[in-house]
Amino acid sequence: MATTRIANAHWEGSLFEGAGKVSLDSSGLGEFDVNWASRAEDANGRTSPEELIAAAHASCFSMALSNGLAGAGNAPEALDTKAEVDFVPGTGITEIRLTVRGKVAGLTNEQFVEAAEGAKVNCPVSQALTGTTITLDAALA
Repeated sequence: MATTRIANAHWEGSLFEGAGKVSLDSSGLGEFDVNWASRAEDANGRTSPEELIAAAHASCFSMALSNGLAGAGNAPEALDTKAEVDFVPGTGITEIRLTVRGKVAGLTNEQFVEAAEGAKVNCPVSQALTGTTITLDAALA
């Protein structure tokens, strides 16, 4: 059975002078301010679509890696994943870099890297972002 998650955005004004809010409605976590400057320059206490994509990708990848490791008999003690999403005005998202460090008993670093590569390919967010270069730096902590 599919689940549906909902977010809404409200925008007022032009792209460069306007501003808006994005709300995370399914979770009820609240509203977050957005504007062009937070997307193309400094965040200044506001979020951006790219930051939200980074959060989605880091969490999805971590879940996929955890599931893959556990399924192979090596459930992780901990995974720390960072996703960096590059946005170039006028071009779009140009690259995503995933960095993961894991605590997993019973695996060599090479086995961990192999599992992480599989998670990168199979994570639903990675699949949704095909066409964007996604790199991975994976190692045991």
